Amino acid sequence: MKRFWLLALSAVLFSNAVFAERIKDLTSVAGVRSNQLVGYGLVVGLDGTGDKTSFTSATFRNMLNNFGVAIPPNIDPKSKNIAAVAVHADLPPFAKPGQTIDVTVSTIGDAKSLRGGSLIMAPLKGADGQVYAIAQGNLVVSGFGVQGSDGSRLSLNVPSVGRIPGGASVERTVPNAFAQGDSLVLNLNYADFTTARRVAEQINSLLGPGMAKAMDATSIRVSAPRDADQRVSFLSVLENLEVQPAQEVAKVIINSRTGTIIIGQNVRVSPVAITHGGMTVAITENLNVDQPNALAGGDTVVTPRTGIEVDAGSGHMFEFSPGASLQDIVEAVNQVGAAPGDLMAILEALRQAGALKAELIVI
Repeated sequence: MKRFWLLALSAVLFSNAVFAERIKDLTSVAGVRSNQLVGYGLVVGLDGTGDKTSFTSATFRNMLNNFGVAIPPNIDPKSKNIAAVAVHADLPPFAKPGQTIDVTVSTIGDAKSLRGGSLIMAPLKGADGQVYAIAQGNLVVSGFGVQGSDGSRLSLNVPSVGRIPGGASVERTVPNAFAQGDSLVLNLNYADFTTARRVAEQINSLLGPGMAKAMDATSIRVSAPRDADQRVSFLSVLENLEVQPAQEVAKVIINSRTGTIIIGQNVRVSPVAITHGGMTVAITENLNVDQPNALAGGDTVVTPRTGIEVDAGSGHMFEFSPGASLQDIVEAVNQVGAAPGDLMAILEALRQAGALKAELIVI
């Protein structure tokens, strides 16, 4: 069976061009972030696909007790139409009481499906134990599952997880330091000293020298007005400035499970001899010294001479020339149709030999 893999570039294919990006796409404001919320609750109204776990029964009993319905201790209120669930959501920055956020509901028992169910009011708490939102509503479940009397089962996607768009109402605001102090800190999404310097220089070219300072490879501190309204306008101007980010570090990323190989555009290969199965590739680089005729005059010249020897044997054949670029590697692999496994093994061996001038990441 034919195998496929992906060779991707960090910019335009076989091009060194780097395009300017907005500061809002390169950075985030320190302290302005979302917060994770989590809760526990019950989903009711299921069509016999709920669970019968003990904690579901205990939760159902407590809920009825809160409504003044007392269940005798010797009765176990089990029902296949109820499921115990975990509820989680992300509380966005600056969310105010009364606004709604999306929630995800997942079974934590042996419930088969949440299709057709409704979540009963469940408080969502933050890491500090405080309630920040209340979730309730009808679930949207993309998957479904059916089971026959003989035990056979057919399912599509995951019916035990559902979502409630706008299913939680925000009850508490998370404080942040956006309007505090006399400066803002912009954090790069990807740490890079060159990009941090360029962001600071671009801001200083607009506001004046010393207004922005690169603190390290990630953070740029910018002097900002104290008034909240002026700070919003100030940041609105900054985030639309365009900066040309630095080129990424040379990387080769290998996904051994899917056969995906991603090679950055700055990857280089130095002279090396490669043997893989029935294939041998030898790459050498020598220096020739040309002596001029004593009577004719002139200078002694040293010229590089590259030699490439390939013993194909019974296997695939491709070449890595000295200082080979990404384009050379891709073209060589495409011409011979080498399998992804072969290329993975060669790239890993090149890295161990110090011939692959890139960071090798296996995921």
